[in-house]
Amino acid sequence: MQTTNQNLLNDVEEVLLMGPGPSMVHESVYKALSVSTLGHLDPYFIQIMDTVKEQLQQVFQSSNRLTIPMSGTGSAGMETSFVNFIEPGDPVLILINGVFGMRQKDVAERLGAKVDTMEYEWGTPVLVDEVEKKLRQNNYKIVAMIHAETSTGVANPVAEVGELVKRTDSLYLVDTVTSLGGMEVAVDKWGIDIIYSGTQKCLSCPPGIAPVSVSDRAVEILRNREAKVPNWYLDLTMIINYWEGEKRVYHHTAPINMIYALHQSLFNVIDEGLENAWARHLKNHKILVSGLEDMGLTMFVDPGCRLPMLNAVVVPDGVDEGIVRSRLRQEYRIEIGAGLGPMAGKVWRIGLMGETCRPENVERILSALKEIL
Repeated sequence: MQTTNQNLLNDVEEVLLMGPGPSMVHESVYKALSVSTLGHLDPYFIQIMDTVKEQLQQVFQSSNRLTIPMSGTGSAGMETSFVNFIEPGDPVLILINGVFGMRQKDVAERLGAKVDTMEYEWGTPVLVDEVEKKLRQNNYKIVAMIHAETSTGVANPVAEVGELVKRTDSLYLVDTVTSLGGMEVAVDKWGIDIIYSGTQKCLSCPPGIAPVSVSDRAVEILRNREAKVPNWYLDLTMIINYWEGEKRVYHHTAPINMIYALHQSLFNVIDEGLENAWARHLKNHKILVSGLEDMGLTMFVDPGCRLPMLNAVVVPDGVDEGIVRSRLRQEYRIEIGAGLGPMAGKVWRIGLMGETCRPENVERILSALKEIL
């Protein structure tokens, strides 16, 4: 067998990442990744860990003591949020209007939950009145939904549903993988008990970390499980002893340099100001939509429930969407995303996330699309 030792990294070119993730990474975050690696129990690294927890509390707008970055991508955050709180037979309600709501359902069913769903047409939001009726008629251990449905570009009414869940004994579980850092996420105000996100979207950190925050009420339920958490790697009852207390207990080797990167990316977001970051995403979203409409293109989602950071654009009749994406990548070094599931071939997904969300990048994608189309 022939072997090679070619370093392919020498030929990696910079591509403008305007798909559904990952987003562009600030130079300061790349620099943070290259800082000397410390041991995972090194006293100075523990100081960094404690600071990252405080930063995440600020960005989540939460005082939850258990607010930590899990080792793994956003999907690890999803698994963490379900595997720690579901025991076989637990009744769970999942609100679905896209791929990632379907994924929540899959994860919950694999854990033996008795899953009930409310499903909505893709491209439309969850309807609060219908959820209210459902919650009046049923008791659930967990009510789960997606804040920013990345597959369609829909913003779901998380705050409004949170008001409904507050009237029940249910735990409220929310996915903010795409929304955190790009639009308001208010964990305590909205009554969210379990929340997870990812680093590679509006936080503009490379993929590999999943911020998670859990309310004190949910932690108490976790501590009173009848059986052990079935996933050792994601078991919060063990991991909490690494992230809290005077004497840290080894669980697994943390991704040291990725936590450096997260620390820097959170610093950047907080330094800009959360409200300023949200306003920047909304402003550039409006510029993008205006430019697309000037070209005769149509947005897939109605204005009242569009995400600012993930824009689903209807592919015009007679246009091969794959060829357009290929030309953008090959000729203009721009990446955008295709549709998922039933939206495959029907929409393009253009991301304006974190460092990608700059006016010069909006101008660049509009110019390239105009030339191609």
